[in-house]
Amino acid sequence: MLNKEKKQPTSSIYDIKINDIKGSPIDLNEFRGKKLLFVNVASKCGFTNQYDGLQELYNTQKNRLMIIGSPCNQFGAQEPGTEEEIQSFCRMNYGVDFLLTEKIDVKGDTQHPLYKWLTTKELNGSKNSSVKWNFQKYIVDEEGHFINYFYSITKPMSKKILKLL
Repeated sequence: MLNKEKKQPTSSIYDIKINDIKGSPIDLNEFRGKKLLFVNVASKCGFTNQYDGLQELYNTQKNRLMIIGSPCNQFGAQEPGTEEEIQSFCRMNYGVDFLLTEKIDVKGDTQHPLYKWLTTKELNGSKNSSVKWNFQKYIVDEEGHFINYFYSITKPMSKKILKLL
């Protein structure tokens, strides 16, 4: 459900620093004007086949959507590989060509600032959440406003997600 109690975020998602999977800085400002779908991903998870749906979504919506997958090893140690191994796995098995970030933590004391913003109402202006498992999805609009999030069971090509794009 969309939270109707929105307030101005105290920080902009576009100011967050994160590197791509090769270690180069990502400038989130480059994606102003597009919706953003953030997903914490893992190669050895029961939801790993969602890479297919994510790639399909990206292929059909890339003119107005950027998908950003962030490898994370915090859930069942299901992303043990190096960045190079992860990138190779994603390309070879799923043809992934949407953006992948460096491996990060999405919860806890070492939570990356990106996920701190996505999960903290005070920062995103919309709602609090916690990342429950791999392949949880967060959607941000074209102007950097948090829209909503979906647990892992929601497939990338679901009507719930498509209607927000």
